[in-house]
Amino acid sequence: MSLAGDATSVRVMTPSDLEITLRRSFDAPAHLVFAAWTQPDLLVRWFGARGWNLVECEVDLRVGGTWRFVSRGPGGAEMTQSGVYRDIEPARLLVHTESYDGADHPDLTLLVTTRFVERAGRTTVTSTILHPSREARDRTLRTPMERGLRESHARLDVLLASVQGSE
Repeated sequence: MSLAGDATSVRVMTPSDLEITLRRSFDAPAHLVFAAWTQPDLLVRWFGARGWNLVECEVDLRVGGTWRFVSRGPGGAEMTQSGVYRDIEPARLLVHTESYDGADHPDLTLLVTTRFVERAGRTTVTSTILHPSREARDRTLRTPMERGLRESHARLDVLLASVQGSE
């Protein structure tokens, strides 16, 4: 599964039976994209598909620190994600676990490795999500993840343009 559109389309790839790799470029330097990925005051402005918003956003950005997001969507639906940071290189690398509360994601803990690579003021973000099984990976692929990412990233584009304008 992959969108082959323009440079602002998210590419969804499956490099192995356990992994999903997501790649997207942003018209902003890596330090700003990394900040948007890790700072609660910025995350609440873009994270989530259309109709979903972060209503709680806690980030303890240090190795061993935790993060927790609660998103609220249509009809008051809620989704909680959380994890632990395993490796952090500001503006370059972010490695963390990710799990979801609720019946839709029983006992699912993922390992997410996100790399930020800047070239000529443009940053490519590549996230590789390691699943515990092929079945778990395939279940993720059947969700509306790709649509949600497109919508969320469109919101991030707007945020990055406004943040760059104020630098």
